[in-house]
Amino acid sequence: MCGITGFWNMKQQVRIAAPKEVIQKMTDAIIHRGPDSSGLWWDEKAEIYFGHRRLAIIDLSSAGHQPMVSRSGLSVLSYNGEIYNSDELRKQLIEAGCQFKGYSDTEVILEACELWGIEKTTKSLIGMFAFAFWDARKQQLTLARDRVGKKPLYWGIHQGMLLFASELKALTVHPAWSAKINRNALAAYFDYNYVPAPNSIYQDIQKLKPGTFISIDAFGKTQETTYWDFHQIAAQSLGFRDSRSELELEETLDVLLRDAVKRRMISDVPLAAFLSGGIDSSLIVALMQAESTRAVKTFSIGFHEPGYNEAIYAAAVAKHLGTDHHELYLPAEEAQSIIPQIPEWFDEPFADVSQIPTFLVSKLARSQVTVSLSGDGGDELFAGYNRYFLGNKLWYILSKIPKPLRMLVAKSLFSVSPHHWDKLSSVVPMLKHRGVLGDKIHKLSGLLGARSPEECYQLSTSYWGRRHSLVTEENAEIKPARQQDQTQSNLAFNFIEYMQYMDTLNYLPDDILTKVDRTSMAVSLEARTPFLDHRVIEFAWTLPMKMKVRDGKGKWLLRSLLKRYVPSHLFERPKMGFGVPIDTWLRGPLRDWAEDLLSENELRKDNLLNPKPIRQRWQEHLSGKRNWQYSLWGVLMFQAWRNKWDAK
Repeated sequence: MCGITGFWNMKQQVRIAAPKEVIQKMTDAIIHRGPDSSGLWWDEKAEIYFGHRRLAIIDLSSAGHQPMVSRSGLSVLSYNGEIYNSDELRKQLIEAGCQFKGYSDTEVILEACELWGIEKTTKSLIGMFAFAFWDARKQQLTLARDRVGKKPLYWGIHQGMLLFASELKALTVHPAWSAKINRNALAAYFDYNYVPAPNSIYQDIQKLKPGTFISIDAFGKTQETTYWDFHQIAAQSLGFRDSRSELELEETLDVLLRDAVKRRMISDVPLAAFLSGGIDSSLIVALMQAESTRAVKTFSIGFHEPGYNEAIYAAAVAKHLGTDHHELYLPAEEAQSIIPQIPEWFDEPFADVSQIPTFLVSKLARSQVTVSLSGDGGDELFAGYNRYFLGNKLWYILSKIPKPLRMLVAKSLFSVSPHHWDKLSSVVPMLKHRGVLGDKIHKLSGLLGARSPEECYQLSTSYWGRRHSLVTEENAEIKPARQQDQTQSNLAFNFIEYMQYMDTLNYLPDDILTKVDRTSMAVSLEARTPFLDHRVIEFAWTLPMKMKVRDGKGKWLLRSLLKRYVPSHLFERPKMGFGVPIDTWLRGPLRDWAEDLLSENELRKDNLLNPKPIRQRWQEHLSGKRNWQYSLWGVLMFQAWRNKWDAK
């Protein structure tokens, strides 16, 4: 696990002073991604410069140092990630005549790219990666990213300079950098609380799409190639569903996941796992323990607030499996104290509140290990989110009601304030224990106008709803580009499959994997995700829906497999989110901090935001009449981010 950066003065029309000092500064900006060593490479004639920070995991010797020059001297690689089948690929390359000086996966990728080409190499890799490959013969730079977007890679052209990096902070120190906020991307950010790819928060800087690589020549011509197409995989699943017996499918999943876990346990440094006690992390830990001759280290974070603590469940699973378990109960004050650091980890706005506990458990694990496995991806692949079932039921009901009647019902529901709905729930027995009923009913009223399941999904995943006006000027109601493109394909999914599909394209890489990468790398910890082995993804999309959803619950096949290792009473319970009580914190200890960022003057700064809807929600939240924690958290994280990075 590492950090990469670099720049290429392609047309050589602009000169910058001291380019070697510039690449050193760019590399130093991402030292947290690789504290073990630093490396630079350049070709002054071609005016191309690579920087690398290394977190040594495999082959700790200098033979794994980067940027790495090929044995022929004709190619150079700067790479971030881990390849889990490098031993098999090394054997194939040796049979083809390649010689190796070490056993790092970096050298395997480098020699494979030179011998086989980029497309064959990327298709052959099992793992996570983002890399820059320089072909001196062609005078061509290639940037590549793994299949589902586990590792980040930003790129763009400023003043004739091609810039790239694992994180934006490395680009901001380049003299050609000019930072201007992309207002359309910002509008999309407020919808989703993350900036959807391929946009970045800045104009003229993009995120490289998962499953693709781009090649750029000296004239600035770019060619994008998709080497792994999730859209195609999902489309093919419509024509083929695995008809084997439940036991056979369970056996196949066991074999696939065991192999995925075993490969991700290869390390020359200590490793462990995050354990929440839920289905996904419990299964990963169970398979790790089955593959290990000694107790696997596991880590959990606990909170004293009711409704937010999964540590008790994790401890029970750990005890059953016999892991070397570590947990830390954090007072709210300590969790709150890290909030000012968030804009440093995410150098574009990001507002998934689980970023806080994810950082804390990463920090706890890093105190003892350098690598940790996680259960991320299980919900998207095996239909685990509660909103899949709620959304499916809702659209089934809505589709039976004529739209004029739906609009009349919506108007009636919305006419009663959330506060009065909550009061009603406290006196009507059948409505008790429904939580914040008023908020749910008002959200439902907004969904009643949906004209299609696609629009129902869009509205249910947006934090500000249809046609919000938070961003001034140039504001546009946009969708992530990939999401928009694939929606137009009209694949004949049922609604649950459609939601899984959209989440895998967008929410998974741009929210979940971004959160895990930035929070873990902030403490120089490598996080590995066995569920996102591409072979597991491809298998999951061949499963009939009954193997995912049964009796109103998701992850049926995962539950069945986990029962082999853990008694069902230890994991069969309502799903919990991995979050913190931001709603009450904003009304209490974080109120002054939030009020400063949400003041009229701060919101009007640089004429980016329209204060009125934001101030209205803030006042409603403070009064207790509404719970606007997630939409307000998005605004707060943006405000904190632009203050940190002086973005306009």
